[in-house]
Amino acid sequence: MGTQTASVQRAKVRPNKRKRKVTGYGIAFTTFGTIWLIIAGYPLLYMVMTSFRTQNGYLIGKPWLPPSHPTLSNYAQVLQAGFFHYFLNSAIVSVCSVVLIVVFALLLAYVIVRSHSRTVRTVFNVFLVGLALPIQAAIIPVYILINKFGLYDTLIGMILPMVAFGLPLSLLILVNFVRDIPNELYESMGLEGATDFQIVRHLVAPLSMPALVSVGIYEFIQSWNNFLFPLVLTQSQSVQTLPLAIVQFQGQHTIDVPVTMAVVLFSALPLILAYIFAGKYLRRGMLVGFGK
Repeated sequence: MGTQTASVQRAKVRPNKRKRKVTGYGIAFTTFGTIWLIIAGYPLLYMVMTSFRTQNGYLIGKPWLPPSHPTLSNYAQVLQAGFFHYFLNSAIVSVCSVVLIVVFALLLAYVIVRSHSRTVRTVFNVFLVGLALPIQAAIIPVYILINKFGLYDTLIGMILPMVAFGLPLSLLILVNFVRDIPNELYESMGLEGATDFQIVRHLVAPLSMPALVSVGIYEFIQSWNNFLFPLVLTQSQSVQTLPLAIVQFQGQHTIDVPVTMAVVLFSALPLILAYIFAGKYLRRGMLVGFGK
């Protein structure tokens, strides 16, 4: 009886120790996460607070505290400088690039997965070579081609290279995802007389939605932040995008930090919203297909 009582007491003590260990690990992870959130989030908070300060308030006040007299004059100055027009140019280029990349990548992924032709495999391998080709190494040929096609200093002249350099990675992600769709679904729709376009529209696209969303978000961020193509392929202000306009604006207002922070926050707002509302889809879509 004494040994049974001792074993029962040990069994009661062990769960308490485990609970203490789990609680200790939870506190450690919570503390580390809080510290990391402060380190990662304070630059954004600093940018927001500084954008609502005046120049005198920035020089005299305490930068780590909210402004005592917030103002919207910095944002008014940014809009007066024509940044809304640059914002629209970036939006047009990014949205058009994303739509073309997603549509072409989905169609190509379906053809690559369902076809057993050597020519199709060769084309897929050629696209994969594009993953190892940096944009900087191909900027001169791209410039020559855009010039010969008469697309220099146009929005289309920036959209087409972005689509070309965005297709390889998007195609790789979608091919791995489309390949995981069961063959029985393809065969059942084929027996019902569905065409390839109908299969892509009603079967592949709905089932590939997580990957399509992640590809769209990733390519939108890449297109929105692209600086090299606007720098090399444009020269007039009417077709400038936000990254190039920000560099020129910063050169004119180097000392005026609040105005610079306002224009940076104005340009980063779509990316911040994309990360907040669709970040989980981006992470899920980048991993899906590779872990199956």
